[in-house]
Amino acid sequence: MKFLNFCMFDVAKGVDVSQATDKFWASRPPGVKMLADYVCEGLPFPGALPNTMVGISIIEAESNEALAALSYPLMLAGASVWNVPVLEMPEAGAAEVEKKARG
Repeated sequence: MKFLNFCMFDVAKGVDVSQATDKFWASRPPGVKMLADYVCEGLPFPGALPNTMVGISIIEAESNEALAALSYPLMLAGASVWNVPVLEMPEAGAAEVEKKARG
């Protein structure tokens, strides 16, 4: 399943969060894969505090345990992490995907 992974942290925690991220991906557990990774250069949504870094990743995870293995070290390093499940939809044919999802 694919997830949007939001990782928010104060700039002062950047070193700790970066180290936790590097350590995880250097020996990542099976069942989780990074598809894309972005860092916002501005406030991505209302309520984001100044001096806050926001990373957005697209993650593929086979289980909640695999996803937790990524999130927990980041949280210990001082980041707030949200994993939002997403449904991949083709550019054309969204109505067909919606019809299948409806049952």
